Amino acid sequence: MWRAMIFLTALTGFSVHAGKINPEEKVRQPAVAGAFYPADPAGLARMVDEFLSQASVADVQDLVALVSPHAGYIYSGHVAAHSYALLKNRKVERVVVIAPSHYEAFDFASVYDGGAYATPLGQIPVDREFAARLAGLDSRIKLSDRGHAPSAGHAEHALEVQLPFLQRTLGQFHLVPIILGEQDYDLCRALGVALAKMIQGRETLIVASSDLSHYHPYDEAVTIDHKTLRAVQEWDYLSMSRNFERRIWEACGGGPIVAAMIAAERLGANQAKVLKYANSGDVVSDRSRVVGYGAVAFYKSATQTSSLEESFSLSRQEKDQLLQIARKSVETAVKEGKLYECSAAGLEALMQERGAFVTLTKNGELRGCIGYVAAMKSLCHTVRDVAAMAAVNDRRFPPVAPAELGQLEYEISVLSPLRRVMDIRQVRVGRDGLLVKKGDSEGLLLPQVAAEQHWDRVTFLEQTCRKAGLPPRAWKDEDADIFRFTALIFGVRRPVESVTPEELRVPKPIAWPTWPAPDSTSPSAWLF
Repeated sequence: MWRAMIFLTALTGFSVHAGKINPEEKVRQPAVAGAFYPADPAGLARMVDEFLSQASVADVQDLVALVSPHAGYIYSGHVAAHSYALLKNRKVERVVVIAPSHYEAFDFASVYDGGAYATPLGQIPVDREFAARLAGLDSRIKLSDRGHAPSAGHAEHALEVQLPFLQRTLGQFHLVPIILGEQDYDLCRALGVALAKMIQGRETLIVASSDLSHYHPYDEAVTIDHKTLRAVQEWDYLSMSRNFERRIWEACGGGPIVAAMIAAERLGANQAKVLKYANSGDVVSDRSRVVGYGAVAFYKSATQTSSLEESFSLSRQEKDQLLQIARKSVETAVKEGKLYECSAAGLEALMQERGAFVTLTKNGELRGCIGYVAAMKSLCHTVRDVAAMAAVNDRRFPPVAPAELGQLEYEISVLSPLRRVMDIRQVRVGRDGLLVKKGDSEGLLLPQVAAEQHWDRVTFLEQTCRKAGLPPRAWKDEDADIFRFTALIFGVRRPVESVTPEELRVPKPIAWPTWPAPDSTSPSAWLF
């Protein structure tokens, strides 16, 4: 009965007052009631309550932020309920909802400039004071109705569909509605940092509205989505953001997730728990083109499960296979000018996606070093790629000549996920590598560099800044971030003398396109 109601009820929903709203202030009316969820208030309340009653409640105490999907309720409501079930009996006075813009392009975070958002269950007052102060913290955060007001026949749904769940679990609360017109890392960081400055105490909750992969076969979607969810649990939002921009992983609200993680981290959250995963193929019979959904909680805990010190190891056979791949990749690139066709030789560990660097030395001197920081490909293919690039594409050196091949020595560094440094005392020389990022400037040094140079912690930080082309003390700047990682290192090490000032400078990272916005208003679009 309720499924028929979703598809047949008119798109303009019924609204009642749930708070004191100035009648002169504009109210964003429900735009997808009757399509994504029932327009009838009683029917909507029953549906949401039914989803909530069937959701499990995870043991999460000090909750800071949530991720919830934003598809039509028949597809994703049962997943969203696992996030919102955590809100029962919690005191939350303000909810910041961050959602992507599916239809309208703009280059800022749009904080709704009206007085309320309405659903069939009533109006939710906007916290105008909070919104104005937030917009004053950064030029890329603006009071606006861009992305909020329907445009060109399109009605943005990603924020709206979160609200009935919030109304049924929290009752009265104030809303800070934010639509991201772009989802690049710098905008997400700006919003996350600003939110962390604004939020005090436990009375404010952050909700990131996002679906996961789109329109892949069922098994392929599950594989892609679990890569994203693993990065969320590892708290590696920088690598995750880059993989979204490169379209290696997918989440149409990837930006909101990254912004929420940045804010939550600065508010003390240190654990991420995936509460539920499913996709549209779990609801409908067609599994040829599905959309993924995830429910996630970010919270504070005395323990931290996503530690960089968690063990990752390779057997001697696995290391030998990777070194063989590196050598053959270099030889193929130098002699034939093409990419080596490698194999994991049935070794499961080599099929894991990991970042890695390959360092080439000749007669004890550096001859090339390039790597993938993010886990973009399987380990065997990552080593294959970066070994070839170290030989022929490291712009600090001329390409390796065939006559040099017999003189090369190989070192492979397999990287852990990245984790932002909250306190420089977390950095341990000899264990950690560092990545310093400030705007478009970025520099990375592997763990063995600091150990071989006998640097102390501060010198290590300063030299990483130099590699980014920044002043040595730039790591202290408010707009600079320090990330640390560990590495499993094997092969032949280069000596201390091989590190030169020129090595401490690298090209700026490539700018990649952002995830495209869907433009369909057909029923199939309700999956996202």
